Amino acid sequence: MPTGYISIGSNIDKEKHIPASIKALEACYGQLTLSSIYESDSVGFSGDSFFNLIVGFNSNLDVKEIVEQLRQIELDNGRNRDCKKFSSRTLDLDLVLYGDLIINEGRIQIPRDEIEKYAFVLEPLAEIAGHLQHPVTHIHYAELWEKFDKINLKQHLITPYW
Repeated sequence: MPTGYISIGSNIDKEKHIPASIKALEACYGQLTLSSIYESDSVGFSGDSFFNLIVGFNSNLDVKEIVEQLRQIELDNGRNRDCKKFSSRTLDLDLVLYGDLIINEGRIQIPRDEIEKYAFVLEPLAEIAGHLQHPVTHIHYAELWEKFDKINLKQHLITPYW
């Protein structure tokens, strides 16, 4: 059974939407592995800070079915699909990895480029899956995080207050 990893982010009512998304994901996939929650500045626009984490799960579902479930959870949590890519949002759920699959078909990209671009994806992924290797580069996520440029990093671990 493949293990998948979902990036969760929110900067609108994040104290409400992050726990709601975790509950919905548990209903879909059962037991989850949760990273710590990190707070980071908005990327690509001015807005409130984001809470981000990575969730691991096991499933035999098809990737397209998982992506549709994630989209529905976003919509159930007030996600506006008409907004710009870099904008505030109630909930953003992205399937970043699924086993060792490599897919680039339209909206579905696995592994997601964001893994190597953004600390808010890589750090929590390295925390819970550091021993795994990126399916394209074959570098462990812990090593990718170790080598990540942290000079201007504006991200910190938070303790949820919900």
